[in-house]
Amino acid sequence: MTSISGYQPSAQQEQEITEWFRHYDELVAAGDVEAMADQALFPLNEVTDDPQGLALVSATDRQRFVAQMHEVGVGAEGVQMRSERHPVFLSSGLVFVVTDAEFVTDGEPSTMRYGDLLVRTAEGWRFQTMVAGGWSADL
Repeated sequence: MTSISGYQPSAQQEQEITEWFRHYDELVAAGDVEAMADQALFPLNEVTDDPQGLALVSATDRQRFVAQMHEVGVGAEGVQMRSERHPVFLSSGLVFVVTDAEFVTDGEPSTMRYGDLLVRTAEGWRFQTMVAGGWSADL
């Protein structure tokens, strides 16, 4: 896969991102919000839009991220999630990943498309920016 910048990731780099999300999804399924927060680089940028379609951006600290994840029910019983991810490498240390997700809560399906900017740090990959439409009530 070639990015817009022309950067061509190696198969190993693509596998790193696949494994990062596999691990993150395990944390989500387990409801381990603190460990999920360990995977972020704070302050975390959150980008969404309001009902009029105007952008809203905020910098979120760890405490607010943890509170948000609890508010949306991460790890709640009876919730299943399936995701298909589409990574776009901008460089060897920046990858934007668009996710098409399906959630099933008590038998009721819903879908969502969102994006995450992952950045490479000395400690490994961390997500630094979350982009999702319609989350304005949470910002």
